[in-house]
Amino acid sequence: MGESPFRLRIAALLRPLEFAARDDFAQLERVRDLDRTVTLAAEQVCALAIPAEAKGIIARVAERFASPPIADPASRVRDALEVLRPIAQPSWAEAQLEASTASLPGLGAKRSELLARRGLRSVGDVLFHLPVRYDDRRSLQRIGDLTVGQRATFVARVLGSAFTARRGRYRGRVFEAMVGDETGTILLKWFRGGDSISRQVKKGAHLLVTGDVKRYRFDKEVAHPEISQLEDAAGGADALQKGLGIVADYSTPEGIHPRAFRRAVSAAVERFADLVPGYLSASGNALDLPEPADALRALHEPASDSDVAALISGEVPARARLVLEELFLLELGLALRRSGTTAEAGIAIPAGRRAAAVAERLPFALTQAQERACREIAVDVARPHPMNRLLEGDVGSGKTVVAFLAAVAVAEHQHQTALMAPTELLAEQHERTLQKLASDAGGQDGLRIARLTASLSSVQSKQVRAALKAGEVDLVIGTQALLQEGVDFRALALAIVDEQHRFGVRQRAALTQKAAGGLAPHTLVMTATPIPRSLALTLHGDLDLSVIDELPPGRSPTETLLFREGEGQRVADLIRATTARGEQAYVVYPLVAESEKLDLRSATESTERIRAAFPQLKIDLVHGQLDAAARHAAMARFAAGDTNLLVSTTVIEVGVDVSNATLMVVEHAERFGLAQLHQLRGRIGRGRKKSTCVLMARGVSEDSEARLRALLQTTDGFEIAEADLRIRGPGEFLGTRQHGRLPDLRIADLVRDVRHVVTAREAALETLRRDPNLRSNPSLARAVRARWGDRLSLASVG
Repeated sequence: MGESPFRLRIAALLRPLEFAARDDFAQLERVRDLDRTVTLAAEQVCALAIPAEAKGIIARVAERFASPPIADPASRVRDALEVLRPIAQPSWAEAQLEASTASLPGLGAKRSELLARRGLRSVGDVLFHLPVRYDDRRSLQRIGDLTVGQRATFVARVLGSAFTARRGRYRGRVFEAMVGDETGTILLKWFRGGDSISRQVKKGAHLLVTGDVKRYRFDKEVAHPEISQLEDAAGGADALQKGLGIVADYSTPEGIHPRAFRRAVSAAVERFADLVPGYLSASGNALDLPEPADALRALHEPASDSDVAALISGEVPARARLVLEELFLLELGLALRRSGTTAEAGIAIPAGRRAAAVAERLPFALTQAQERACREIAVDVARPHPMNRLLEGDVGSGKTVVAFLAAVAVAEHQHQTALMAPTELLAEQHERTLQKLASDAGGQDGLRIARLTASLSSVQSKQVRAALKAGEVDLVIGTQALLQEGVDFRALALAIVDEQHRFGVRQRAALTQKAAGGLAPHTLVMTATPIPRSLALTLHGDLDLSVIDELPPGRSPTETLLFREGEGQRVADLIRATTARGEQAYVVYPLVAESEKLDLRSATESTERIRAAFPQLKIDLVHGQLDAAARHAAMARFAAGDTNLLVSTTVIEVGVDVSNATLMVVEHAERFGLAQLHQLRGRIGRGRKKSTCVLMARGVSEDSEARLRALLQTTDGFEIAEADLRIRGPGEFLGTRQHGRLPDLRIADLVRDVRHVVTAREAALETLRRDPNLRSNPSLARAVRARWGDRLSLASVG
């Protein structure tokens, strides 16, 4: 692996020369047809897409061996080896691909700087900057046949041109040209760069035009078309030949003309493509896909008979190969990072009987998925290496119970557990839930539980810290307050992080550093954002995965309704009907950081209006700015059934579990994310009674409309996650941009290419089974480190 066409061909050129040089040229006279063999091999190397410097060196070697024999043939072999060996080193090709884009024709220092700001710093970056679309210029259209909304290529004569003043908000000069053919006319416009364009667009000139046809008032026009000058109406054979065919279209910064960038890409392909290595093993390339160099050529310079629709959709073997190569390197990096953590010394927690006994005394039976997750955790913590496991499950699937039983198993061996939640409200809810579970377990098998959050008084906080240090607390629940100096554990062995995407990597690491004795604690990460298994394995490549994919029995499906502005009476009727049956309801308002004060005022004012509309109901308001005592009291009243309706800005974070609550009204639902809405909806339907979630939309965009529609179609968390992935894309959905979980991919799309993720992962694991640290493949180790090292902490790889 790690071979490029250049490396393979130059190795074939070096082999006969190195054989001839063995044992101080003892075999030289026995090598048959050395001159011809070297000359042919050199010609094959020179035929590749490689830098002119290398071609010049190899051509001079070929010229010497094509000349008549000389008196000292050994000197000719020696000289050839001396100049060929440096460029045959992997580092030489790597350096060429890392060369600045300024070395490409038509770019220069200024344009190179513009590209660097877009992340295109090297020749290799340009090679892997794939087209965003393709113009099918294989056939010309007539102006009279042009269709609004479509991209087209046509030949036209300039009938006249002029600069006009641009009015309104964006002032300036617009260059316009009226062009036509025998079937009609169309207006071409340039809002910028008109001065240089005007020098090409002269009256009577013939142009080859490509652009998007739009309608302005009653006429058709093309804004910022790409043009080429032709000799006459027939087009001029040479100019048309260059302009027609399937033409790649790239995303480029302003200041670089598309045609100039296309020339630079073409030069990069022509001079460097065959230096690009392919790392994927034969087993990983079971689909018999083209080599990376050929794949780059096929995507940047498609053959004239290519399927344009397939190119645009990405459903071509060339793109599949480049996607697999990128994902293969990523999966290798993730697997290497994971192998580094599993080599650490950890705290072994042998299997005991206490967790099983506690599970037996719970007032409900565990689901099969919960039992499976418990077994997987038990196996992990019994090893003398730190567990790193992700517990993934839908809202209400019972992740907290699994975490509780893990803490019980740890406490049986006199060790401690810390559970870190992203907000005080969620920490408080976890405390209530876990205290109830501990009470159900009862007796000596129960857990000693404490909470450590910023809302505690200094006296309370001091008491909890002292109890933690003395080992008098088995399980502490808290927020980032757990990370503060002065929070010490006697024997921390398990760190549980809830909704891990809400924390940065450093925050999670800080908690695990509080274990005693310098041993890394076991880590259990929980998330209620279900994502496809193959995607989870990539996103959390350093974690093992447990999935709770079934809900506890007895849950009734929740009906979801979408109401618009003006349908408030229907909401009022639902609230009256729900409370008349003795059931309870939530009304939820968004809380967005940028408008927190406005949102809170809106929720407070709305609560007063709701109280006026329903004077017979008992109504409470809960929000993040209430002190802990007031929040506890309000939540306790609602849980006890003393409150009919709870208005909240933060129910999504509270995680309340009130089976008698059967109605939820989400105000301004368009302002919530899809995962948030699904989390909210999960707060009802937790009993056997029929439940209803009303999404009140008061203004929607295309994205928010898609989110709301997805909620109407399914209650399955995994299907919701798939929809969220499609709407937001993996970067936003997974939080990778904010939290550094996954490096940016330049070609692959984790949603569209999920099938390739599986193939790449299997190939990576097979590679590491054969060569655990890539020590026998330094080129591959360098490639992984160069591509992902900073993002995956792989400085020691290889």
